[in-house]
Amino acid sequence: MGSLQINRRLPVLEIITLWIVITSCFFEGGECKNHHHHRRHHHHHQNWAGGNGRGHEEEAVYGPVGSRAHTAVLTDFGAVGDGVTSNTAAFTAAVAHLAQYELDGGAALVVPPGRWLTGPFNLTSHFTLFLERGAIILASQNISEWPTIDPLPSYGRGRDLPGPRYSNFITGYNLTDVIITGNNGTIDGQGKIWWDKFHNDELNYTRGYLVEIIYSDHVVISNVTFVNSPSWNIHPVYSSNVIVSGITILAPIDSPNTDGINPDSSSDVHIEDSFIVSGDDCVAIKSGWDEYGIAFNRSSERIIIQRLTCISPTSAVIAIGSEMSGGVRDVIAEDITAINSESGVRIKTGVGRGGFVKDIFVRRMSLHTMKWVFWMTGNYGQHPDEHYDPNALPEISGINYLDVYAENVTMAARLEGIKGDPFTGICISNVTAEVIDPKKLQWNCTNISGKSIHVSPTPCALLPDQGSNATQCPFPGDKFTDSVKNKYYSTRRI
Repeated sequence: MGSLQINRRLPVLEIITLWIVITSCFFEGGECKNHHHHRRHHHHHQNWAGGNGRGHEEEAVYGPVGSRAHTAVLTDFGAVGDGVTSNTAAFTAAVAHLAQYELDGGAALVVPPGRWLTGPFNLTSHFTLFLERGAIILASQNISEWPTIDPLPSYGRGRDLPGPRYSNFITGYNLTDVIITGNNGTIDGQGKIWWDKFHNDELNYTRGYLVEIIYSDHVVISNVTFVNSPSWNIHPVYSSNVIVSGITILAPIDSPNTDGINPDSSSDVHIEDSFIVSGDDCVAIKSGWDEYGIAFNRSSERIIIQRLTCISPTSAVIAIGSEMSGGVRDVIAEDITAINSESGVRIKTGVGRGGFVKDIFVRRMSLHTMKWVFWMTGNYGQHPDEHYDPNALPEISGINYLDVYAENVTMAARLEGIKGDPFTGICISNVTAEVIDPKKLQWNCTNISGKSIHVSPTPCALLPDQGSNATQCPFPGDKFTDSVKNKYYSTRRI
């Protein structure tokens, strides 16, 4: 374990430095601005349709991101980038105009440098929204511009309040082949007005999300910075073949429910190379809420998370649940770095959820300053209404954690299953957690079963050590991740 500790400590100083820079931006009330020189704006834009914006060499790796047949610039529709003028009509007109090219090679809307204030708007199929460096799309703080929409069927109500919900800022509904990318432009939800209303119990409806992609297929979100979301940041729901790559998400660490990336009843989702500072979970995998999720019956599956960096002092680096009533399975997470976060991996569920969480594989985590390294909660009590089924018990099985190093930890693990419904098949191997006070309780385990191999401090009796010759916990390896990637790229058409 010595070499693992040395290797895992190396990135921590860099992360701490970045954390200081980011928090200083929030505390000073300003923006973290990029001072690179902006090239002059032209109607011809290089690399504007790229799915990852990383240049031609990496485009070949990510396959299929050549140019769209048609392009337009936001200013073609009368937009003014002064941060004050409303551009809601311009965004709406631009997308409507470019939608006519869905079956004619697709289209891209280029957002040039400037501060572009707008109300919520929708995307279209075979479409790229490209933010140039220095482009900032600002969400309107005029709540009258945010219409109400129906709750998601797998939730049955708004997440904050019963009934409908406010529109999301950017929505894609029933789309094929949609890309949000750029040269690290910014989408700013200006969420403080929403956070204040939430804290003061002044909301009339549930807050909208910064980006929600619904019933859609073949989606890329890359090389964009998302800041100050009213609530969740990126929410692909009832969707498939989704790539989130090279993005930054920033929210004040005390902002309510500003989850980073939440795949929800979605399949073949690949999250990679992203940095998240959040007031809630950095990544939360979901699949519906109690009886509504059970009835909708769409699981989240084949989710890959790679090279994620997270700061979330009050929540998890990676969470599953608590809304998991449609089931979650076949999740791989690897090469994860976190500092100052509540827990490394948390599974949240409870009586009434039903569903399942199984075949979860997490390896190579480097964690600095954590309350718990691993946390499983079987007593999560929030329900959408009084009609949930108390006999609907979740199945939690096949949970595998390996190659984890954590320092400055309060407790190694808090693993709490459900009486009469234990969490089974837990495997933890090659894990070192350096606890702050070794004299205090280091493991708290109830209603679980599993095993451990080469774990320090010594796990609870419900996770007996298998000895020095035992085989490490399983991990699917590259064949599984490649199959998810290939499924996306082999079917991609632009």
